[in-house]
Amino acid sequence: MNKLSGKTTIITGAGSGIGKAIAIAFAQEGSNLILASRNTERLDNTRDQIKKSGGNAIVVPTDVSKESDVINLFKTSTQEFDKIDILINNSGVMEGGSLENLSLKTWNNVINVNLTGVFLCSREAFKIMKSQGNGRIINIGSISAQMPRINSLPYSTSKHGIVGLTKCIALEGRDYNISASTLHPGNVRTETRSERDKKNNMDLEPMMSTEEFAEIAITVASLPPHMTMLESIVLPINQKYVGRG
Repeated sequence: MNKLSGKTTIITGAGSGIGKAIAIAFAQEGSNLILASRNTERLDNTRDQIKKSGGNAIVVPTDVSKESDVINLFKTSTQEFDKIDILINNSGVMEGGSLENLSLKTWNNVINVNLTGVFLCSREAFKIMKSQGNGRIINIGSISAQMPRINSLPYSTSKHGIVGLTKCIALEGRDYNISASTLHPGNVRTETRSERDKKNNMDLEPMMSTEEFAEIAITVASLPPHMTMLESIVLPINQKYVGRG
């Protein structure tokens, strides 16, 4: 406990799934939380759970694909807590289809949230962390950045982009004690994933829980300040990943 005591963390997509689990886990470790996403009702639920357990969290409704929203998120966060120690870029959407039938609308929606949103949040966090002389940016990628599934073109492309973006942030940040990491989850039992598998009559593949994955985020966030975990793949042992295609 208290691995993150005194730290302030912004988490996007904090209303459900991985983002919510990370928020709750970070609060248990003593971090102050700024919870961001488009769904205010879900954010309020996450905040209320944290506060009932004695944690400290505020809600800032944010569409990460909109520059004005992101700028407001970081302005509000620094007004409330003075500093930003950790940014978790977790917001994401999963839409796809075959290449020949993929609409530009679908492509833009996925890229705008999954990649442009990470850029915008990282840019604003970097400004603050540079002036502080330290900070951690943790991006939630996907194993689709290495081994894409069929009909996942915009999603897999966005996650490949996050790998390059993370490395560029790490390169620019190392002179200012700013680290950047990518965590690539395999199958995680989120609400969205369970609903999609049920709708498509898919047998559930091996899964890990959101709480289990959140423990990995804590590990990265609580590393000694001179250390970083640049990239890590986290998945169930029995998931078909190595050699899948």
